[in-house]
Amino acid sequence: MSDTHTTSLSPAQKKFLVDLFVDGVAFDPEVLRVYASDASLKVGTVLAMVRPVTTDQVCAFMCWAETENIAVHTRGRGTSLSGGCVPTVPGIVVSTLGLDRILHISHEDFVAEVEPGVSTSKLQMECEKLGMLCPPDPASAKATSVGGNVATCAGGLRAVKYGVTRDYVIGVEAVLPGGKLLRFGGRAHKDVIGLDLGRLFVGSEGSLGIITKLTLKLIPKPEASASVLVGYPSLDAALASMGKVFAAGILPCAVEFMNETVLEILTKTDSVPWPDTVKSLLLFQVDGSNDTVPFENARLSRQLHDALWRMEGVGKDEEDKIWAYRRRVSAASYILGPDRIGGDMAVPRGSILRAVRRFEEIAASNGKRLIAFGHAGDGNIHANLHYDASDPDDTRRTEKTHHELDAAALEFGGSLSGEHGAGCLKDVGKQLGKDEHALMRAVRRVFDPRGILNPGKGY
Repeated sequence: MSDTHTTSLSPAQKKFLVDLFVDGVAFDPEVLRVYASDASLKVGTVLAMVRPVTTDQVCAFMCWAETENIAVHTRGRGTSLSGGCVPTVPGIVVSTLGLDRILHISHEDFVAEVEPGVSTSKLQMECEKLGMLCPPDPASAKATSVGGNVATCAGGLRAVKYGVTRDYVIGVEAVLPGGKLLRFGGRAHKDVIGLDLGRLFVGSEGSLGIITKLTLKLIPKPEASASVLVGYPSLDAALASMGKVFAAGILPCAVEFMNETVLEILTKTDSVPWPDTVKSLLLFQVDGSNDTVPFENARLSRQLHDALWRMEGVGKDEEDKIWAYRRRVSAASYILGPDRIGGDMAVPRGSILRAVRRFEEIAASNGKRLIAFGHAGDGNIHANLHYDASDPDDTRRTEKTHHELDAAALEFGGSLSGEHGAGCLKDVGKQLGKDEHALMRAVRRVFDPRGILNPGKGY
């Protein structure tokens, strides 16, 4: 791959972009500052921002970008916590927010055809109006785009029962460097003809092409749901209780855990309903038909008899009040520092407790506090560290802790990332074997021979 990308734009190159995108282009440094960073707060250099509204514009742009050897950084809503949207080399940011149409939702085929810039929550709402469900449900659904979910293979709250984004992408339309438009898959739920190249785009972090259309598999919307928030004296007790739930043959659609530090910050930032004796929380949700949910909820409750405290809710209004505590964690965590490095390691489900305790030890050894919460049902741990970026020593200790946490996750047979992707913060060479890593890079070169797409990211 090329390491000599164009690092500045000539007047002729700027004119090309203006002629192609008209009002959908920016060169103003004040505007570009927004596109130089993402939720990771890492900062890169942006030469221009373009916002296509048609596939033809994307094709023309990608043909030109390859010829000019200009790095291209595709961006959705900038919510990446791994630096996935941050330019590692100077380049042009392609915002997909102009490609934000829901093209079709079919209650006969149970598919949705959407452009990548569609808001996750908007798609969810439109599907539910028609009695259908698009199951991938990131906790940040109101802030993310569907294309961003695909780029990182987002999982979210319902992954334990319904799987992750990869399980629902059945068709991909994408533009490769050079401007070629390719279509993989389609509206059929089953298709085994040829290699499943469309699946490669899921989790590719913008390294293979720019997605312009997605076909997503939908399922019937469950008639009913119920949630229960349960409190325990420790994370040890909480996860032991969770083990009993699965051992009893109960499959919740969501299981979240929160360690002792999480409860501390929630208590300090707002009122909470649980008593002081509660130091760790589990949050369950079951769903199904109107007939089965009461039965499943009762089965679940019987397995949670050892909880110190519980709060139950049936139906959206009651459940939203319960889930508000889980959704408040990220905002509340800033009480520990104005800046954050967000880890999202995944470990085998049976290793969650040992992994969290090991992570806490590593953080403490560096003078840090670990905020640990996440998707207990599939072993996805959000291990967040807060710090003050204006303090060089605090920054150094935090970055050191982050890298040591990654190494520890691998010791448990886990992964550096469960859903945020590698971005520019993860050294994937620590996890991937030499030959496996080389093969992935070779595949990348097939799609992008000059290496203009999101260089320095992912794999």
